[in-house]
Amino acid sequence: MRTPANQLRVLSKVSLAILATTALLSGAPGVTEAEAAIISPDNPEAFKYWQSPDSPDREPYIEEPMPPGFQVIVSQFEGPVFADAEGRTLYKWPLRALRNGATGDREEKPSNCTNEVLKTSAGMMSPYPADLLLPDLDTRPSCTEVWPPVIPSEGAEEVGGWTIIERQDGVPQWAYGGYPLYTSVLDKQPGDVNGGTKMSSSNDGGVVRVPVGPSPGIPPDFEVIQSSTGRLLVNKDKYSVYTWDGDAPNTSNCHADCLLTWTPVPAPQNVVERYGWTVVERSPGINQWAFRGKPLYTYNHDRRTQSFWGADIEGWHNVYTQRDLPPPEGFTVQDVEAGGQVLADSKGRPIYLYNCRDDSLAQLACDNPDSTQAYRLAICGAGDQAVCRKNFPYVPAAPDAKSVSRLWSVMAIDPDTGHRASAGQTAIHVWAYRDRPVYTYSGDESRPGMTLGDGYGEFTGKRNGFKAFVLRDIFQRNNFRR
Repeated sequence: MRTPANQLRVLSKVSLAILATTALLSGAPGVTEAEAAIISPDNPEAFKYWQSPDSPDREPYIEEPMPPGFQVIVSQFEGPVFADAEGRTLYKWPLRALRNGATGDREEKPSNCTNEVLKTSAGMMSPYPADLLLPDLDTRPSCTEVWPPVIPSEGAEEVGGWTIIERQDGVPQWAYGGYPLYTSVLDKQPGDVNGGTKMSSSNDGGVVRVPVGPSPGIPPDFEVIQSSTGRLLVNKDKYSVYTWDGDAPNTSNCHADCLLTWTPVPAPQNVVERYGWTVVERSPGINQWAFRGKPLYTYNHDRRTQSFWGADIEGWHNVYTQRDLPPPEGFTVQDVEAGGQVLADSKGRPIYLYNCRDDSLAQLACDNPDSTQAYRLAICGAGDQAVCRKNFPYVPAAPDAKSVSRLWSVMAIDPDTGHRASAGQTAIHVWAYRDRPVYTYSGDESRPGMTLGDGYGEFTGKRNGFKAFVLRDIFQRNNFRR
């Protein structure tokens, strides 16, 4: 059997070879602060991807019966989610096929997340075989330690979509929509959704946990899709809908030549106006949907579903039920050669998130500083923390820095281990997004407009590696995937 050190050493050699090649290709002048769109209250253009902290917009949702002790919290990024009495978000883990097998929970079946500490890989992600020892076995948690099951109180009764199933050990567990429910140890405050996401994940990214919540308050003709900056509204065919600054409240001014480019979104004759949805009568018997007083349109020249092309026309905007709040001041928006825009630091260097999920049946995340650092160190530094910090440096932050967005925080990191620093330890202070440190890539410093570190790692960075913080991806839609 190969040991974890042997396995990770192979990854390290490949990683360093790629880094060396990238360094040789670098040679253009660096990006200056003036060339990037700095995120600040004085730069409205930089706010195109976020809503103002003063905005009251929150996604409406359809109320439904819940057992006592549960509640709905409208989270900042994922919209409405179910939570327990302490405000901890509830998650499900639907079964999903990977390259060499499937894992997760089956609907109406007992949970596959147990209190057993799994010690070997499952071999679900080729080319790695099963039964490789996992790293840091002396501190490795069980699935239930990371994902505590939601246990009903004695005498609890099922209601609506809420049911009680029996775990393999005979203990009852709450389920919603047939899937067992969990909380996440990564969620520290009410409304945190650090354990999973509603954004889609490719199979290479592993079987992720999904926050559970009520249905959005939208008519049947629409759908809400999670993007990297907010909850995008699309029609039933998944084409984006838009609003126009030239309209008045609940009044469309798009006529004649305007209709050659834009199509009003039709509304039925009999409509219950609620959740901010109203109807505009364009002519007798011809109705148009409006949301929050703004008439809705599709763009006749959209090239694909879930598009942002229409918003490139001055005065037109994509529609969101709610958007994220802006990142801390000093971050910037950077155009990238690959097509689109990314979040960047003050000098225009793209920001990266590190993704990691182990190959055990439990699919535990290893992308946060409280988990094993063996995978990350192997990818970016051949096991050497100093080399890792040079190749993918943390984004530094002042210890007392603040952000209007609760998704951003300052984290104290032990530079020798990459773990969260304990009180009294020597620490570096870095920016973190959803409690995960963010990075830049040394290979980008002399290549403005490039994201050379994007996809760096295993399976283009989805399973174990680095992905650019994409705000808009014209070609590959990474703004809809994590």
